[in-house]
Amino acid sequence: MFHVKNWPIILTALVICSFVLYRFIKTIKCQVLSLAFFQPSTVPAMKTNLILFYFSCLYSAYKHCTPNSPATCLLFQGFCGYCQAFSKEKISQLSLLFRPAILFFKPESVEVLLSSTTIIDKSKEYGLLSSWFGTGLLTSPGEKWRRNRKLLTPAFHFSILENFIPVFNDQANILVSKLQESVHEPWIDIVPLMTSCTLDVICQTAMGVCINAQSGENRDYVKAVHDIGNTFMYRGFRPWLYPEVIFYRTTIGKNFKANLQCIQGLTRKVMKQKKAEMASSDKNTEEMEVIANDNCVLGKKRKAFLELLLELHLQDPSFTEEDGHDTTSMALSWSLYCLGLYPDIQKTARDELDDIFQNDPKRGVVREDLMKMKYLECVIKETLRLYPTVPMFSRECNESFTVLGHTIHPGTMCFILAYALHRDPEVFPEPEKFDPSRFFPENSKGRHPYAYIPFSAGSRNCIGQKFAMLEMKTILAYILRRFHITSLDQRDKVVVYPNIILRNVNPLRLHFQLR
Repeated sequence: MFHVKNWPIILTALVICSFVLYRFIKTIKCQVLSLAFFQPSTVPAMKTNLILFYFSCLYSAYKHCTPNSPATCLLFQGFCGYCQAFSKEKISQLSLLFRPAILFFKPESVEVLLSSTTIIDKSKEYGLLSSWFGTGLLTSPGEKWRRNRKLLTPAFHFSILENFIPVFNDQANILVSKLQESVHEPWIDIVPLMTSCTLDVICQTAMGVCINAQSGENRDYVKAVHDIGNTFMYRGFRPWLYPEVIFYRTTIGKNFKANLQCIQGLTRKVMKQKKAEMASSDKNTEEMEVIANDNCVLGKKRKAFLELLLELHLQDPSFTEEDGHDTTSMALSWSLYCLGLYPDIQKTARDELDDIFQNDPKRGVVREDLMKMKYLECVIKETLRLYPTVPMFSRECNESFTVLGHTIHPGTMCFILAYALHRDPEVFPEPEKFDPSRFFPENSKGRHPYAYIPFSAGSRNCIGQKFAMLEMKTILAYILRRFHITSLDQRDKVVVYPNIILRNVNPLRLHFQLR
């Protein structure tokens, strides 16, 4: 008989086994009804024992994956290799834990999916992010997303975004002073500095407050963002950690909860103050009606981004919008890394800036300057081609649709691999070559509109892409006018992996030298 002291372990094992069995039956039932799992598909797949192949890959990823050692590299590289193997077919299928999935990595197939007005829900796996992002634009389902997107779009009009340029200038100046302190160092990891800078920018523009992240305050936030991404990927390979009742009782779950509280604490503090002001205003109801009628004018000015977020939060407390700075910080980090690798390209970008600013390294950036930074914009675009900040994302197939002659059934997860799409040699010859001239107007003419999607594409593209481009051009303009940049690691030494966004496994080592 079992010893009494073993009963807690036995009961725990029974609970876990029962949950796994429940998930299996639920998944199979769903997919039998949808015909997505058992119905033969004409989408190309590997001619081998798929079950053994996928479980061997998943087992390898599981065996090596820890929060501090991202073995998601293995699965990510496997996906990219899979795309190369089926390059001629332009689409392929695989199965992940009895869940059918389709890989989209060619412009023709990506267009069908992203241009759809009905296949717009994020895949169910995004539910693991709901405790962080709530039901913001990243994770909200179709109809809710349509409503929120419609309300927020006016806040990103260019006439409003240009009012943020002084904030970009102020934070770029602080960043430059930090970089100046590092010139005697052999190298620095640029990512933490960029994360603090873009965090200060988003808080000052979207929330109306300066949190002084670059000055060392709220330093725990930067670490928490990185750790929570690693935990998300770690949890994703362990289905038994999906239920919150189990996950939050583990050490990893407790750390995740602490990081989550750190991340959300600052935002909630500011929103609570602003929300109280708006809730007490007699005009609040009238203002919401004005917004609903597509006229987001308060007096003579459009409403600030924060006010719109708060009004949505008043209507739906589960709504949050906390993404926005981390993708920009990595895009800036990768841009500086690429500039540091290619001195000739760095010089061309700097010469353009010297011409615009008349060799004045300290003058602030204005709107007219940003419009003239044509080559620098091409550098950013080429960086995002090779290192898209969101290297892969997915959609949930809720209804049958046809792509390249193949029928995709409901219940299928549709993966879009931007990382592989941007390396299509038919669209970008010598795809591993860093060449900003690819984005000169004469070279971009006739290119498939879905061949390059650093901000996604279609109706659910990134709402803040113009904001991000203005911010990145401003910050890079400050850095290039003050420093020569050298990257210490060649691209073959840089190992990337998806930590929600595309990161480097090791520090991104750069050296800055005053001009």
